[in-house]
Amino acid sequence: MEGMRLQALPLAFFLLAESLSGADLSLLHARRAQALLGPDVWSQIIRIENTDRWSNYPRVLHAVVFELAGILWFYTDFNGTQSFSLHRGRLAEEKADFAPLLREIDPGFQHWLAVELDLAATASVAPDAPLPNGCFIESYAAYRLRVSRGAPISDARLLSYYLGGSGGTRAGHTVLAYSVPGGVTVVDPAEPGQERLLARSAGSDPVRLARALHGGVITRARVIPLEPPAGAVPRDPVAMYATAGRELPR
Repeated sequence: MEGMRLQALPLAFFLLAESLSGADLSLLHARRAQALLGPDVWSQIIRIENTDRWSNYPRVLHAVVFELAGILWFYTDFNGTQSFSLHRGRLAEEKADFAPLLREIDPGFQHWLAVELDLAATASVAPDAPLPNGCFIESYAAYRLRVSRGAPISDARLLSYYLGGSGGTRAGHTVLAYSVPGGVTVVDPAEPGQERLLARSAGSDPVRLARALHGGVITRARVIPLEPPAGAVPRDPVAMYATAGRELPR
């Protein structure tokens, strides 16, 4: 769903990458994703064996299943983040059995096992390590950082949208958006260290907000409301929102 962000990387990372298999790299990226989500977000790393020889997914890969905005989500370094839940209001049931949810993503996902949390391995993941196709999770991490610093944030949400392309191709991307006095601030993980302030009117509709960011053809746009992480005390009490009734991107 998401595009890869390129950045200058230390030589040590490339040497490590050359020594690892694709499955090992997917585990490294899964641990990085889990670290970005933080300890207040329920998450589980799983190892998947793909039995479908015609599948676009690798034969062996790791994924992170995590809870956000009342449903489960599914991240892999192969193609980013997508919604994982099949129903609302059944979190306990879906957490207990990933099998039907995995088959919905790919029929070849017949065998999987949970990877136990390794706190030492997670802590050793470099904070600036790349997260392929990670804009959804990196946008949430940007929100966590701002809340931890006491930033005056309200109506925080992830904006996920698709840009139309030639031949019907679509490129998906996710950014963080939140209301501030005078407008809407947008934080794009593809533009580290930068923030964009847009008119408040642009934030009233997801498609309009996406168009204000990129222009061109927006084929689909949705928002995922965010609540402060557990234990956080936002300065703006309006930062608590209802999540019911929102259509979420697949």
